[in-house]
Amino acid sequence: MIAKALPVLSFMIFLMLISGCGSENEPLTEPIIGIWITNVDSNILFSDESIAEGMQAISDLGFNTVYPVVWNDSYTLHPSNVMAETFGESFRQDSAFSNQGRDPLAVVIQEARKHNLRVIPWFEFGFSSSYSKDGGHIIKAKPGWAAKDSSGNLLTKNGFEWMNAIHPEVQDFVKGLVLEVAENYDIDGIQGDDRLPAMPSEGGYSDYTRRLYAQETGSQVPDNPSEEQFLNWKADKLSDFAEKLYSDVKEVNSDLTVSFSPSIYPWSKNEYLQDWPEWISRGAVDELIPQVYRWDIESYKATLDETLGYFKQAGGANRVQFAPGIIIKAGNRYNGFDYVQEAVDYNRSRDIDGEVYFFYEGLFENNGYLGDSLKTHYYSP
Repeated sequence: MIAKALPVLSFMIFLMLISGCGSENEPLTEPIIGIWITNVDSNILFSDESIAEGMQAISDLGFNTVYPVVWNDSYTLHPSNVMAETFGESFRQDSAFSNQGRDPLAVVIQEARKHNLRVIPWFEFGFSSSYSKDGGHIIKAKPGWAAKDSSGNLLTKNGFEWMNAIHPEVQDFVKGLVLEVAENYDIDGIQGDDRLPAMPSEGGYSDYTRRLYAQETGSQVPDNPSEEQFLNWKADKLSDFAEKLYSDVKEVNSDLTVSFSPSIYPWSKNEYLQDWPEWISRGAVDELIPQVYRWDIESYKATLDETLGYFKQAGGANRVQFAPGIIIKAGNRYNGFDYVQEAVDYNRSRDIDGEVYFFYEGLFENNGYLGDSLKTHYYSP
């Protein structure tokens, strides 16, 4: 009796083993239909009731993934031991939420689970230190973390001031923020964007970076921050970070999705050192959501085509799930259903079966009830 059972048992074990095999980067079979949730120009995160209503609405509209912001304006929206240990107890959590005694991330997860929504926290601020605050509390406490431009000034671009993304202490800090969430919350993944990993290419002139560049290349940093060798060296340092972050997240839980939403290549590399085709080549990303943010549809189509070319050339087609980011609201500007319909139809013509929208408020009344139209035409179960 036992002898006869052994072949059957062996076969069952074999089936279990092969069913679990595959690339770490194997994408989900379900298309990504996602939405970013912000704490700026948006009210959804500021009460438990609005989060519950929001998760219900998102599910009803046919979406399956939410990307709630958790790191913005140099504060975490959730209570963070990393922040408290690094900067003091008063920096444990954004006061807008600590004063309420609330953890919006925990509530998002609780309500999302009721509707089978994936939750992938979004670390929006990335390696930025502040916005128009001369470095803010981060650089005040850690002046050695400041990124510097060729004049020796705090690296600033479009109002954002930056930490030195090449400095190991800075990398450990930002990685710590990500791993803390991965370890302590029932999430489905983590997401970096056009600021994670990123740093304006004008940087690279801190004392630390100068020494490291000289040590590794035998050369002094050039006056031109975009000089080819220097630019590639800096971009490679951020690719190294992406690769290590991927590995460390997978050590926490191999099922967690590592999602990146970078700018459009090659602009992303030339301006912010985001060489995301290299991240794909290194196996450092599961889900790529490039920000194909364009206000006219022909520009969207042309940009998407170019982006797909780089994506496929890097080997992403068989290993990384791809969904373009579509902008539907920024301030008082909207892309309505006519635009979005053309964008989604074009996605489908290019064999792209999902997309992610920026951001939640753009789905509702001020945008012609875009969400209802999307459900009717595309996402109805």
